[in-house]
Amino acid sequence: MNANEIIVGLDIGTTKIACFVGTRDENDKVKILGFGKTESVGVEHGVVRSITYTAESIKKAVSEASEQAGIPITEVWVGIAGQHIKSRPSHGSVMIAQGQPLIEQSDIDRLISEQHNVLLEAGEEIIHIFPQQYIVDGQPLSREIPPVGVAGNVLEADFHMVTGNAQNLHHIRYAIELAGLSTKGVVLEPVASSKAVLDDRDRDAGVAMVDIGGGTTDIAIFFDGIIRHTSVLPLAGNAITKDIQEGCTVLKKQAESLKVRFGSCLVQAVSDRDIISIPGIHHQAPREIYVKNLAKIINARTKMLLEQVEYEIQTSGLQKQLIAGVVLTGGGAQLKNIKDLCELITANSTRIGIPNEHLSPSSIGYEELAHPMFATGIGLVLHGLESTQAATSSSANKNEEASDHVDIFKDMPETPAAETQPAATPSEPKRKRFGLNAINDWLTRQFTDDID
Repeated sequence: MNANEIIVGLDIGTTKIACFVGTRDENDKVKILGFGKTESVGVEHGVVRSITYTAESIKKAVSEASEQAGIPITEVWVGIAGQHIKSRPSHGSVMIAQGQPLIEQSDIDRLISEQHNVLLEAGEEIIHIFPQQYIVDGQPLSREIPPVGVAGNVLEADFHMVTGNAQNLHHIRYAIELAGLSTKGVVLEPVASSKAVLDDRDRDAGVAMVDIGGGTTDIAIFFDGIIRHTSVLPLAGNAITKDIQEGCTVLKKQAESLKVRFGSCLVQAVSDRDIISIPGIHHQAPREIYVKNLAKIINARTKMLLEQVEYEIQTSGLQKQLIAGVVLTGGGAQLKNIKDLCELITANSTRIGIPNEHLSPSSIGYEELAHPMFATGIGLVLHGLESTQAATSSSANKNEEASDHVDIFKDMPETPAAETQPAATPSEPKRKRFGLNAINDWLTRQFTDDID
């Protein structure tokens, strides 16, 4: 990868649309060069409802990031979430070519590629295919032994496949196109967020990452270094805000402010006597709200959310393997005492995931960006950098393989085209042309020389 490779991540959320322009610094951390954020208009529960409004919001965020970074933006890595996201197990196998002594990378690529032929439900599109375990001639391989270089006749693998609604994916790409951009790649948001707040130790030990956004809560569970389970819940921060708005009879903005500034997920953590005064509308008398009542509202909805998270952990079958516990991130992770409530409900140690470990201190607005709500955007830049580096390495390997190719006919005299074949057309590249007699004579000489 070019040392100055620049990646743009676009987080299209329910409450905000944020654009991040980043590259690698000298310490291999992500250095954010530009950042733009605007209110998300046209998105509900992670799904684009109004393409036109969403495109306008994208334009604003991208324009701000582009101006701050001082570079034009033409393509983006975009995060995807929403109720339409599904996951399923899959299995595939391929035969190794007869006479091929060892399994090669091309065999693995072919096996993964064939998963795109798996029968899906109508209207579904594959977003990610995550290999879980490779099997050679019926024998499972440990994680420490990659298939490349193993001798075998049949290569199999178990996969974790993530799919999304094709129409919803089309709406996202179309909104990006209307904003004057192209989509470099689509990334599941919990996958992106995990890159920003987890490290290899977390993934190896076993961890459940929970990204609580405005419209959805995204879950990604890792064990033994591999992503094992993904899920998107249609319950998140906006539901808590709506409950406060209705329960306290206040405006939406007031409800959001109450949640962030005075809210608590634990009722016993607040005093019975604390009261908040909310200004009235049109000279009405101020409204008084007991902090205890506010905590009860927040506790009820947050408890419901975390119980669904616990259900997903149980469904994954990895509840006993989560040595690194639960990592909460996203805007909803800033709720007071949510860590404690999560530990009570899931019986797992819990921490708040902040994207500062992979973020360069020289980033523009570092203090603001080192916040759970920006985990997805920073993770998208990380994902883009890693994907670009992998593609560059793969291309270099192919070029190296091509340079090792031996042309056995390179010293053979070429037969005039007119004697053997019609002349090449103007659009056809010039090729060496050999007559049958010339080939026989050349081969005879080669074998005669070898015998002598």
